[in-house]
Amino acid sequence: MSSAVKIYDTTLRDGTQGEGISFSVTDKLLITEKLDQFGVDYIEGGFPGSNPRDITYFQEAQKLKLKHARLAAFGSTRRAGVKASEDAQLKTLLDSGMPVLTIVGKTWTLHVTEILRTTLEENLEMIEDSARYLTAQGREVIYDAEHFFDGYRANPDYAMQTLAAAIRGGASNLSLCDTNGGTLVDDFKTIVGRVVSEFGGDKVGVHCHNDSGLGVALTLAGVGASLVQGTANGYGERTGNANLFTVLPSLFLKMNRTARCAANLSQLRDLSLYFDELANLKPDTKAPYIGASAFAHKGGLHANAAQKVKSSYEHIDPSLVGNRTRVLVSDMAGRSSIAMKAKELGLDLDEKSPAMKTLIDELKELEFRGYEFEAADASLKILIRRALGQAKTFFTVEGYRVTVERRAGELVAEATVKLKINDQVVHTVSECTGPVGALDKALRLALETIYPQLKELELRDYKVRILDSRAGANARTRVFIESGDGTEIWGTVGVSDNVIDASWEALTDAVNYKLLQSA
Repeated sequence: MSSAVKIYDTTLRDGTQGEGISFSVTDKLLITEKLDQFGVDYIEGGFPGSNPRDITYFQEAQKLKLKHARLAAFGSTRRAGVKASEDAQLKTLLDSGMPVLTIVGKTWTLHVTEILRTTLEENLEMIEDSARYLTAQGREVIYDAEHFFDGYRANPDYAMQTLAAAIRGGASNLSLCDTNGGTLVDDFKTIVGRVVSEFGGDKVGVHCHNDSGLGVALTLAGVGASLVQGTANGYGERTGNANLFTVLPSLFLKMNRTARCAANLSQLRDLSLYFDELANLKPDTKAPYIGASAFAHKGGLHANAAQKVKSSYEHIDPSLVGNRTRVLVSDMAGRSSIAMKAKELGLDLDEKSPAMKTLIDELKELEFRGYEFEAADASLKILIRRALGQAKTFFTVEGYRVTVERRAGELVAEATVKLKINDQVVHTVSECTGPVGALDKALRLALETIYPQLKELELRDYKVRILDSRAGANARTRVFIESGDGTEIWGTVGVSDNVIDASWEALTDAVNYKLLQSA
């Protein structure tokens, strides 16, 4: 059995059917080039003719100079009672100019008789005629057997007949679709095994959905088939499709399979983040292999063991998928994990130094009060520097004030900030829609003349967490701020009974971190 598989990405079609997923034409073209560079074999671009965006995409996609990937347009078999050569939808597929045409057909008798409202015999002819007509025009045809597993359970003989019809028509691949996502692994493996046995693994593909949380498991269980379909980050309708970014490392690192893109596996995390950026989604930190938490160690024993022997708590080398080991500092942290975290942050902290006990005690007290440093490395670095006596004072806060008022029907927040910088008192005022934005502007207005590097600083994200909802309006709040300067992104945290004060603490840490990094 060959170890090579082909990878078929359907993010631009099936993935965009997911709630909240939308790509512009430019996004789709950029994604196409990115997937080609990564080494994907097939890229499915969408339904030609279904909407202006996809029509434009296929027009522009023909101009791309791809190095490896073959572009596919997606459609269905001809309509009942219509010749394939006269079917408008098949003509639109051909007009897309794509070298690969993927057509979906019915394999479940329920859908044939109740949805298409035609006969079982006519459905077989629809599949065969459509494939034959398209291949006669010089196109590669991939047949997506919709609801194949439901259809097989209802009538296995008929389900197999639909596949045979596609092969007679010249289809190069029979992709078995678990369209409802309800098949369990043992059944899936048995059914795929029969299809592979009858038609040959080189003719079979798998296309899985994640409705039972098994999209990846089913896909891996179906390998024996030579074509693997999936989407970036598991995007897709309902609960999504099989996540290619989990499937690929499992195939290559654990199942001894290979594909053209295997050589580029170290780019996987960056590719995942690229998709999330274009989709305007927050990356899933818990994603297997490529999530920020995939190789993060919090417990002191785990961190210590991973430091000594990486494989003791890591199932692969993170760098193989472009990820890295992270140590999380919390009230569970011991000396070794804090020392490792300090080293990760570029600081030299001896486990046996007197500063270590002071730092551990302070961390535990801060976490008890509601601080959390797992996503706030910048605040943690400032804290460790302070414990080591390496803190640097760039400015001191004399005071600040924030007011919010409604003027002529519009809300306006005004912030006044008073700082001392190099023995000089600087007093600034700024306005913004919200109080945090006003504080941020006033703070930087006070500092940018002396520290012009702060002009690069940008507040990227702002989150508030109520720590004790039972206290109502008097509840303690934790504010997390993500900042960036075009080169680096960092997180800071503040905690207070007053949300403005918590925000101020996180803002000043963000500014101090930028000044430390550029000092």
